[in-house]
Amino acid sequence: MADIQAVTDESFESEVLKSELPVIVDFWAPWCGPCRMVGPELERVSERHQGKVRVVKLNVDEAPHTAGRYGVMSIPTIALFAGGGMQATVIGAQPADAIEAGLGLAELEVKAQ
Repeated sequence: MADIQAVTDESFESEVLKSELPVIVDFWAPWCGPCRMVGPELERVSERHQGKVRVVKLNVDEAPHTAGRYGVMSIPTIALFAGGGMQATVIGAQPADAIEAGLGLAELEVKAQ
């Protein structure tokens, strides 16, 4: 099982924006049914791209500043951060393949080679 770390408003900059690897952020809340459905899909994404991207979760109820800063209006919102900024988003519960396609992970891995 993939190790998906939780981040907060306080740790977002160091864990996401300053990360050497691209980071996929799952903006979620514990009361959100679709958010719980996307969890296993993000574990698959994390396992498939291990060592190339990191996957973290940000609880929007506990980190409203960061969610607001990036205009997160619906959850789950899954965002790819690289180079200190948001590069792509996928909104709603999606299967792993759709998440990877929506975030452009195939293109990202080609650039890394």
